[in-house]
Amino acid sequence: MSATSSRDSQNPRIAIVGAGPAGLIAAEALAQAGCRVTVFERMASPARKFLIAGRGGLNLTHSEPREAFLARYGRAADWLAPMIDAFPPGRLRAFAEGLGQPTFVGSSGRVFPRAFKASPLLRAWLARLAGLGVELRLRHDWRGWGPGGDLLFMSPEGERAVSADATLLALGGASWPRLGSDGRWTALLEREGVALAPLQPANSGALIAWSEIFRTRFAGAPLKRIALSAEGATVRGEAVIAQTGLEGGAVYALSARLREAAAWEGRARLLVDLRPDLSLEALAARLSRSRKGESMANRLRKAAGLSPAAAGLLREAIAALPAEAEKLAALIKAVPLEVSGMSGLERAISSAGGISRSALDAGLMLRARPGNFAAGEMLDWEAPTGGYLLQGCFATGHTAACGMLAHLGLAPPDPWRGAWSAADVGETKARDDG
Repeated sequence: MSATSSRDSQNPRIAIVGAGPAGLIAAEALAQAGCRVTVFERMASPARKFLIAGRGGLNLTHSEPREAFLARYGRAADWLAPMIDAFPPGRLRAFAEGLGQPTFVGSSGRVFPRAFKASPLLRAWLARLAGLGVELRLRHDWRGWGPGGDLLFMSPEGERAVSADATLLALGGASWPRLGSDGRWTALLEREGVALAPLQPANSGALIAWSEIFRTRFAGAPLKRIALSAEGATVRGEAVIAQTGLEGGAVYALSARLREAAAWEGRARLLVDLRPDLSLEALAARLSRSRKGESMANRLRKAAGLSPAAAGLLREAIAALPAEAEKLAALIKAVPLEVSGMSGLERAISSAGGISRSALDAGLMLRARPGNFAAGEMLDWEAPTGGYLLQGCFATGHTAACGMLAHLGLAPPDPWRGAWSAADVGETKARDDG
């Protein structure tokens, strides 16, 4: 076992465990304050989940007004509000601009880098961190703390102990475990007496028992311009019919409600409005004008304007469709589906649960382990897709960095003095491919 001492310089040595957005933004702030920062990462390359998430278009944040934006964090909104206020969407966009990656607002209000990919931003970011003296140690698997408080790692050279003046844990949640965030850290923290909420899938698909005929014909088909309702909430968007149920942004936005209802009652009820752009009366009027003797398939296609997948979903849910225009319109506007649960963590985009707020102080230091901080998806919060997840990771990483500097008696970074939502750079609502 080799040990690395941290107390041979006046500049504090910082250990950051996890090279995702939360860990890297903290590393930048700490290095700019004069700290000697080393980032330890279990995988062979940094920010793997960040890169995979940005493969189809890196959704950095969202352009919503503050109150609507913060509401996306549900029960954790009051906890996260001061953190996001200190590192708001405008600051995240300015950060990307500083790396040579100007942003634009897509048609949905989501914010993307103009390059639309994560890799150019990450390359520029890693180069800037290296210029600040931040060291990156790959293939270092954190195994907890030693008797003297040192961090224990299994590295390519064997077991290694590292001492630091302050440590940040930014290990991610438990979704997409093949990319490095597998939630194994929960056992290490529980052993230290850190209060945790169980890790659960968030932004995951709804499990629905399709018939074999429907699954075979329509798995992979999109449901566009629909609205989903569950547990008193309604979301407009799109979904995809999957082998096991429904996937897609509109489903993910309701996943917390569906997950909790299914856990409490054994099932959850999901209503699908296949024509949210039409009122019930307008849709019924269209259906009533159908020609006598016209088949139901043609009625649904021509009068109701349903795609084959949407019409198939309606028939899957309702065995015998009524001929009366009003009754048929009512069903099209509220197709009932029974959800048995949500897809597991291995298929979830993110995870809920993690370190409870009661286990942390205002600077995100672990009360049970002074000098050790946590940030990112390790904390007990969740948010829908649309830029809210990354924004939360950046904001909590920045808060933890400020907390670490305060703990060390150093000055925090200069406060953000821009607008909460920065003015757009370049294209505005030009495209939204995400």
